[in-house]
Amino acid sequence: MLKGAGHLRHSGAMDKRPFGLTRRPVAVLGQGTWQLGDRAASVAALRRGMELGMTHIDTAEMYGDAELVIGDAIAGRREELFLVSKVLPSNASRKGTLAACVRSLKRLKTDRLDCYLLHWRGSYPLAETVAAFEELVEKGKILSWGVSNFDVSDLEELWKIRPQVACNQVLYHLGERAIEHAVIPWCEKHDVAVVAYSPFGSGSFPRHKTLDEVAKKHGATARQVALAFLTRRKSVFSIPKSSSPKHTEENAGGSVPLDGADLQALERAFPLGKPKSLPML
Repeated sequence: MLKGAGHLRHSGAMDKRPFGLTRRPVAVLGQGTWQLGDRAASVAALRRGMELGMTHIDTAEMYGDAELVIGDAIAGRREELFLVSKVLPSNASRKGTLAACVRSLKRLKTDRLDCYLLHWRGSYPLAETVAAFEELVEKGKILSWGVSNFDVSDLEELWKIRPQVACNQVLYHLGERAIEHAVIPWCEKHDVAVVAYSPFGSGSFPRHKTLDEVAKKHGATARQVALAFLTRRKSVFSIPKSSSPKHTEENAGGSVPLDGADLQALERAFPLGKPKSLPML
């Protein structure tokens, strides 16, 4: 890892792009909060990220105390954030979704979410969950809604119910590029933002000479190059998690200006593979 590379790669403002149908400018690189560690370190990491422009913060009711931690971290800075949480499928009835949202808002110490997601497809009819989302929008408790872990068939069904899906949050890293076959093209066609979670592979980040070579060329780190590759398409955002301010600084430097030669080399090193269904949680 190159010392200080996170600072070098983030000397300017954090890149933003329109977030799907909402058209709101949202930070390309945000902050994930699954399996946060020490509370004080997590709060410090989140605050450092906000300072660096990583104002897209993602969480879920499933993530234990993450919403409480975020509530502490964002105090006094709510207006600059794009704040996202998720309802569990087991709570995604119309009544259950409304109640889950109120609980999340209370834990986050805010009066609204910028986007609220169905965490994955469950047993409740999608129309029931969508009706709850629409009611929450009418009440001003959420500004938009979306889904997570949806494959194209699920997205097609959802689109017939209500063509207002803001985003689809899905697994996407160098070793798992399945969404490039059909999910990303579908989302781009329908102006749905794609949010990549676990961009470093959940503890299995690859060691590869091509990553090191491209990183050296740009004065970056391998992880920064990975983030740049994953967000090379204008529809894609990413939410890397950090356990410390130092790691956050590295993540914030992921806007590496990859050129055609870099992209070709990374494509060869991490081939797309054959189409397949999205991995199940």
